[in-house]
Amino acid sequence: MLHYARLGRRNWMFILLALLLGAGAALAVTSGTPPKYVATISMLVSGHDREGSLSTAYQAGMLSAQRVHSYATLLSSRRVVGQITSADDVERVQANITAEAVPGTVLLRATVGDPDPERAAGLANALGARFTELIDQIERPTPASRPTVKVTLVDWADVPREPVSPRPVVNLVTAMLIALLSAAAVIIVHDHLDTTIKTSEVLQKASGSSTLGIIGYERDARRYPLILRNRGRSTRSEAFRTLRTNLQFIGVERQPKSLVVTSCLPGEGKSSTSTNLAITLAQAGWRIILVDGDLRRPTIPGYLGIEGTVGLTDVLINKASLKEAVQVWGKPGMSVLPSGQIPPNPSELLGSSGMREVLAQLSETYDMVIIDAPPVLPVTDAATLSALCDGTLLVTRHGKTRREHMVRAAELLASINARVVGTVLNFVPIKNSTYFGYEYEGGYEARPEVKTPVGV
Repeated sequence: MLHYARLGRRNWMFILLALLLGAGAALAVTSGTPPKYVATISMLVSGHDREGSLSTAYQAGMLSAQRVHSYATLLSSRRVVGQITSADDVERVQANITAEAVPGTVLLRATVGDPDPERAAGLANALGARFTELIDQIERPTPASRPTVKVTLVDWADVPREPVSPRPVVNLVTAMLIALLSAAAVIIVHDHLDTTIKTSEVLQKASGSSTLGIIGYERDARRYPLILRNRGRSTRSEAFRTLRTNLQFIGVERQPKSLVVTSCLPGEGKSSTSTNLAITLAQAGWRIILVDGDLRRPTIPGYLGIEGTVGLTDVLINKASLKEAVQVWGKPGMSVLPSGQIPPNPSELLGSSGMREVLAQLSETYDMVIIDAPPVLPVTDAATLSALCDGTLLVTRHGKTRREHMVRAAELLASINARVVGTVLNFVPIKNSTYFGYEYEGGYEARPEVKTPVGV
C-alpha cells in the first residue's frame, strides 16, 4: 500500500488531469441529454368470484397471480400502445414504457417516460384506461359472459415535477470514479511494465555490486555542472563527498589506483560524475588526474573550461609527451589529461600497449587515475579500459537506465574479468530537507554550457 501511495503521489498531476477530463465528460453528457420525466400508475389484477365460495375465491386469486406476469408484458404491446398514440410514435413510446409485477402481490406497476411531464402523465393514464378495457374484452369467454379476470386502475399518474434524467450529481460522481479507477489502472500497469531503475535496492540487484553514491536532481546543474558553487556547501557537493568516502573503503587491501567511470548508455551523467568525483578527491588532498578517455565525444574540456586539442590521443601516437599533454586545473591543483584529437580508431588506441604504459606512469605519479570512458553498451571502449584498470564505477540515471541494460553491462564487464567497485544512482528526485533536486541533461550527447573560468 505504501508503494501504491507513492505511485499516486508521483503521478498526482496525471490523476488530476483524469479527474478533470471525467468532470468534463460528465458535464458534456449531462448538457447533451434531454430531460426525461416519468409518470407511474398502479393496477390491481383480480379474478371474478362467481359463487362467492372459499374454493372459487382461492382459484380466482391463483388465476390473478398467473395473469399478472403476462399482463406486464402485454402492457407495452403494440396493440395497447397503438391506441394511445399515433402510429409513427408507437416505437418511441414503447421504448419508454416499463411494466412490472410487484413481487408477492397481484399489483401491476407501469411507468411512462417522456421529455414533457404533462405528456408523460397523460400517456400513463391513457395506457391504464385502455389496458383495463382490453383485459375486459379478452378475458370474457363469450361476449355476453362476465370476464374471468379484471384489471382495476388504483393509482392514477400525477404530473411529475422533477426529471429522472439527466442526474448531474450522479453523472459527475460516476464519471470521476471511472476516471480515477482508469488513471489508477494506467499507473499500476505502467509501473509493472516499467523496468527503469529507481531505487538503490533494484540497482544493487541488477548490477551485483553496492551503491556507493546517490546524486540528487538539481535544476541548475546544466548551467553549473561543477560542485564549486556556494563554496562547495550544496547538498550535491555533500553527495559527492559521500561517494568519495564510500570509494575509500571499497577495498582496504586492494584500493584501486585507476578507476574507469562509465554508464550503460549515453545521457546518464557519467562525465559530470567523473569530473566532480575528481574535484572532491582533490579537495581531500589526493593527487588526482582526470583522464578524458572518451575519444569519440569528449566532454571534460567543456566542463572544466580548458583547451583539449592536445591530449591522450597525441600521447598514444607519440606526437606529444605525457608531461606536455597534462594540465593543472583549480585549487588545490587537479591534473587533467584531455582526450586530444578524435581518432578514427579509438578502440585500438585504448587497448594498445601505449595505453598500458600511460596508465602505469600515471598510477605511479598520482594517488588515483579517474578515466571518463564512453558508455559500455554502444561501444567497446569502456570494456577495453576496464580490463586495463583496477576498478570500474557504473553510473545509472534514475528513471532512465533499465534493469536489463544494467544486467547486460555487468555481464559484459564480468566476461572480461573487470572489477566493478560499485554503482552511482544519478538524477534522483529527492523531495525532502536533506536533498535538493538535481537536473542535468549533459553527458554523452552534448557539451554543457560552462560558467566556470579556467583555474577557478
